[in-house]
Amino acid sequence: MSSLALLVIYISVGAVLGIALGQLKYKGVGLGIGGVLFSGILVGHIANHYFGFELHVPGGVTSEASILHFLQEFGLMLFVYAIGIQVGPSFFAALRGNGLKLISLAVSIIVLGCCIALALFYCGIVTPDAMVGMYSGAITNTPALSAASLMVTDIGTALQGLGKDPIALGLDVTKVPKAYAVAYPFGVCSILITMILIRSLFKVSVDGEGQAYHDSKNAGRDAPIVSNVQVENSEYIGKTINDIPCVKEGTVICSRIKRDGVLSVPSKDLVLQKGDLLHLVGGSKFVSKASIALGTETKDVLTTHGSTISVRHLIITNNNVMGRTLSDLDLEGHYNLVVSRVFRSGVQFMPTPDLKLALGDELNVVGTVDNIKKAGKVVGNSSATMNHVPMMPIFIGLFVGMLLGSIPIPIPGVPSPMKLGVIGGTLIAAILLARFGDTWTGNKMHWRLPTAALSAFKEIGITLFLTIVGINAGANGFWEELTQGLGLHWMAWATLISIIPLLIVGFVGYKLLKVNYLVLSGVLAGSYTDPPALAYANNMYKDAEASSIGYATVYPFVMFLRILSPQIMLIIVSSTF
Repeated sequence: MSSLALLVIYISVGAVLGIALGQLKYKGVGLGIGGVLFSGILVGHIANHYFGFELHVPGGVTSEASILHFLQEFGLMLFVYAIGIQVGPSFFAALRGNGLKLISLAVSIIVLGCCIALALFYCGIVTPDAMVGMYSGAITNTPALSAASLMVTDIGTALQGLGKDPIALGLDVTKVPKAYAVAYPFGVCSILITMILIRSLFKVSVDGEGQAYHDSKNAGRDAPIVSNVQVENSEYIGKTINDIPCVKEGTVICSRIKRDGVLSVPSKDLVLQKGDLLHLVGGSKFVSKASIALGTETKDVLTTHGSTISVRHLIITNNNVMGRTLSDLDLEGHYNLVVSRVFRSGVQFMPTPDLKLALGDELNVVGTVDNIKKAGKVVGNSSATMNHVPMMPIFIGLFVGMLLGSIPIPIPGVPSPMKLGVIGGTLIAAILLARFGDTWTGNKMHWRLPTAALSAFKEIGITLFLTIVGINAGANGFWEELTQGLGLHWMAWATLISIIPLLIVGFVGYKLLKVNYLVLSGVLAGSYTDPPALAYANNMYKDAEASSIGYATVYPFVMFLRILSPQIMLIIVSSTF
């Protein structure tokens, strides 16, 4: 059997076993995709001891090691690119409102963890390779592991050029994944322990925190509601739809009118008559204001059944429409359609004339079936387009990421210039392209990926990466390091790196800054970009929105800083070489 075939078998067996291991849960908590790392270690150990699988030989590495290295890095590139595309649109928006406070808490966790790791090095307890490996494992962040490994390799190469032995200076790249693997489980456990301690010490009522979150959310957000109103006020009889309070301002939309038993779509210049039934859509306070002014709210349902009127969703997929505003599109003037709501990324909001349309926007329209079909041809309304994976933007994004990651940034006194690396470069490129790419290309190229494609990229990429990291660690003496070397010491120090920042920031966030407990739990999970911890937080309350919001708010910033932090730590300690 060829060496390539054997590698495929090793990777496949490791992935299958790891996915199965990750699905095992205890009280809703499991390793998740992290199980692939440990199955990879087992496969690598068995392959090395019983089948003669070698990655390192005197004087260099084997061809199998080179293949695995490429697959490992390419898998992680796919993973990070998908993350960047996913979070890009919300990356900058997260700075607004309460997001800045949550991001500050997550950044504090990162800074404290780095300080503890550096303190262990300067106290002579750990070497630089073990330091960044433990740190990456303690924060359960896989891209950080890759960034750390690349930086160790780069600095080691630079030191060799100066006639120094990098391994003697504590820059053995094979130790990085070993330290990561032994620290990883404690990173997951530390988040759960912190959540439990805060809940117990402060006697937190999860139901109370959930209700408080929803009360706070609804107080600051006026989500669209519907109301049916009968016109009775003589002040508005004889006036047009556009004269209704809040309609002219665009905060309320009249999408249907029933007159003499006939349902139709009203134009803004339609003259109101006594007894008209209007279907109003808008924020609750604006709809209430309009209802009081017009007459009385009625329980009559203005159903479209049995009428010529229909309510449909039109999806924006036409390149010529993207980037234009609703007023430019003028569906009301051209097709006698009323746009009552807009859905974007699962969030509904009121349509405004200056709203710029983007790929995937769903317009809730009211009108005749024939007119809706005509409008559908204009906006695209193609589900096939939404499911199509644009290959050219993907490879352009990877190309741009490679260029960004390869730019050397000289640091005075440091033997090797700092680089974002393939991972950091790819992440930044994906975030920028997802947010600004459509504008830069004049809406001729779109960077959005279908949900299924995003999921596939992330799952395949991270599975490849973790499996191969585990195989490398297992084949290079992980078990020996754990039982006979420094593995147990790494476990102990990794626990400190992991749990101390979480406890400090968790207590400050809940007690002093008064952050909602469920939101804070999401922030703690997001600060370690840890899906198993997020799953635990989501299971605490019937509605997972609060924890998910906290996680999603800090995730893009944390992912970026986690990739950079090991590199920064190595730059700091390299001044001692």
